[in-house]
Amino acid sequence: MTPAATASGPRLLARDARPLSGHLDVHGEAPVLGRADGPELIDWVARAGLRGRGGAAFPTARKLAAVAESGRRAIVVANGAEGEPASAKDRWLLEWSPHLVLDGASIAAQTVGADEVLLCVRQSARGALESAASAIADREAAGMSPVSVRLVETPSTYLAGEESALVRFLNGGPPKPTFVPPRPYERGVARRPTLVQNLETLSHLALIARYGPEWFRERGTENEPGTALVTVSGAVADPGVYEIGFGTSLRDVLGSAGGATAPVRAVLLGGYFGSWLSTGLARDLILHEEHLRPLGGGLGSGVIAFLPEGACGVAESARVLAYLAVEAAGQCGPCTHGLGALAGAVMQMAHGLAGPEVEDDIARWAGIVPRRGSCHHPDGAVRFALSALGVFAEEFAQHRQRGPCVRCRGPAVLPIPSPAGNGRPR
Repeated sequence: MTPAATASGPRLLARDARPLSGHLDVHGEAPVLGRADGPELIDWVARAGLRGRGGAAFPTARKLAAVAESGRRAIVVANGAEGEPASAKDRWLLEWSPHLVLDGASIAAQTVGADEVLLCVRQSARGALESAASAIADREAAGMSPVSVRLVETPSTYLAGEESALVRFLNGGPPKPTFVPPRPYERGVARRPTLVQNLETLSHLALIARYGPEWFRERGTENEPGTALVTVSGAVADPGVYEIGFGTSLRDVLGSAGGATAPVRAVLLGGYFGSWLSTGLARDLILHEEHLRPLGGGLGSGVIAFLPEGACGVAESARVLAYLAVEAAGQCGPCTHGLGALAGAVMQMAHGLAGPEVEDDIARWAGIVPRRGSCHHPDGAVRFALSALGVFAEEFAQHRQRGPCVRCRGPAVLPIPSPAGNGRPR
């Protein structure tokens, strides 16, 4: 896949800005902030309406303010762990425009009073790691490093990018979510107030600091301003990372990716914590929260996967759920027992081995698992499972009666990392 941009005009992926000279040609130098500039920039971010692009969509200004108001020496964590297997946006951003990421991280650090940035990238993303290391060295040589930036390789697991799991790993523990509070902004890395922000969010921050909130709001919708990076895959002619404005139609995204290469059976929106949508629902879909929420969907981590008619939605869903069960932290009952049972039941249905009581079992587990875990992992897995059982209801019924279908033997569409956690698709 190669980075690309929609016809309406990119911001983050305006052009190849890997060399420092190319970055400066495109964006110019980033503003250097003093402590007194922090509140004004936070106000700009609030007026811009920037929300986190890592999946949770938390208001960025509120995070900045919480760390800045602590009055203590803070630390910034630039989160590029990107555990979602179907997403490539953060690693492509780091390869395509690493200096924009570093600008945003530096500006965030100056805003909250931090003297150090930890740039965290998953171990399997070798191209992104090499690009980041080169960019850091170039900036240091050019005297463009107002704060210290340290590159950290993180495990290539699904949960390693979750905010509390990443902080726990940076503190020397396993990369698993922790029970909160305290939140990282209260006590995070080395017990210091810690700002954890996704790489795309930081890149938007760098542009807001240059051009202001009104410029940022020229794209998107009133309630969801700006652009977002999405990873488009599956039955499209040109899969890759695209930049879209909120409010863009799914039809336009498909057109930007070269159109469909086969009839589309369903669309996965938001990644493995997201939802399957039937083509009937997806045909006129508009990508903003107000339109997606009533349908049970959301853009989440920016994944848009078009499932071709020739692929088996049952087999794809069973594989994803088995992966999510294996990747669970194992720290609470909903993950250890509920999620494993749910994934096992769906796999049995896919192979025609399920008894008549399986649907009642799944309904019961889906009712008791969410909101009971130590993190949101079981909630996301249940959301995915229920959407699959709804969209592929007829196929599940056929699999229960007859076992695997002809389409099950076809190539997989959704990537599943290897059990070793090295991030290589299998």
